[in-house]
Amino acid sequence: MYQYIKGVLKEVAPQYITLESGGIGYLIHAPNPFRFESSLDSEVVIFTDLIVREDSHTLYGFRDMEEKTLFQSLLKVTGIGPKSAMAILAASTPAGVINAIENEDQAYMQKFPGVGKKTASQIILDLKGKLTQGEASVAEEQQDTNAHYISEALLALEALGYSKREITRIEKHLKTIDINSVDEAVKSGLKFLVQ
Repeated sequence: MYQYIKGVLKEVAPQYITLESGGIGYLIHAPNPFRFESSLDSEVVIFTDLIVREDSHTLYGFRDMEEKTLFQSLLKVTGIGPKSAMAILAASTPAGVINAIENEDQAYMQKFPGVGKKTASQIILDLKGKLTQGEASVAEEQQDTNAHYISEALLALEALGYSKREITRIEKHLKTIDINSVDEAVKSGLKFLVQ
């Protein structure tokens, strides 16, 4: 129903984040909400999946399309519900999970909460060969977008008079965090410099 929601990140809690958009505060369950902490009070884009049950409507949120697609794929596996899928995504990266599935690495899959030998086998059986296409290109696309935001932000900071040494430090820092806009990259760079 919702592909993504763009808004201001208002709260980061152990199980969820609160995103304010259009005067509404959305409570969104996230695999590891603290990944978003650096974006508190900033505008972000959260990719979402709404799961409707008889007794609840729950919104799940992800940093990118790759994470969201993997979540949806995991839900198709017998014995995996939203809680287990979220636990898997919280404890690893999409690339790590996909590699484990492709390499039939049951031991890696069993390290996740609630995933035993039987469930690990089922995940590998159901998803092997189905996750790599498309998801890799989505990840590359995300990296290209981030690189563009970072390079634009560095040009802006250079224009503000920051030295090459400072720009290099900022670039290293920005490459380690999620960036959703040039403005966000500039703000994060300035915040990093005054720490």
